[in-house]
Amino acid sequence: MFTGIITDIGTILEVEERGDLRARIGTSYDINGIDIGASIACDGVCLTVVALGSEPQNWFDVDISAESVNATNIGRNRWAVGRKLNLERALKVGDELGGHIVSGHVDGVAELVKLTDEGDSTRMTFRAPTDLAKFIAPKGSVTLNGTSLTVNEVNGCEFGVNVIPHTKEVTTWGGVAEGDPINIEIDTMARYVARLQDWAT
Repeated sequence: MFTGIITDIGTILEVEERGDLRARIGTSYDINGIDIGASIACDGVCLTVVALGSEPQNWFDVDISAESVNATNIGRNRWAVGRKLNLERALKVGDELGGHIVSGHVDGVAELVKLTDEGDSTRMTFRAPTDLAKFIAPKGSVTLNGTSLTVNEVNGCEFGVNVIPHTKEVTTWGGVAEGDPINIEIDTMARYVARLQDWAT
């Protein structure tokens, strides 16, 4: 489990097809504190660490299944060397829950359709897949590229969030562009509420 609070910006150092896709990700994390088999959310995708190293910089390797590639933006804009990724290590018992409960299981891919500067912040408008739009509510939470964000408004399949300067500085949100495919994970609570409503009817 994760919280959607990004703790590092990683960089893809190598990508290799091995049946599954293997990616080597550079990080500022202390690799001595990471175990093989640990889970790290990479742009919101929960991936398992399969190798670690420290030359020429700290790095970890992950294997990405074909299912994950097809269900996320990895399949829309293939991860390539030099790409930046939002990283978050798995939540530990006793850690501060600064965002909301995030599983790291991406539900689909949204599109960033509009960027509008509002003071020092940026209003970002996204278009969600039709089957996920019903789970997104004003003032609710949504996970986008691994980041816990608050929904400002909803209009059909489109919804907006406001990204403050701090968030743009410590995540990859400072470098996005209109048209970018974005990993989206809906709030688990919204999923269960919808399921209960289905049972009630």
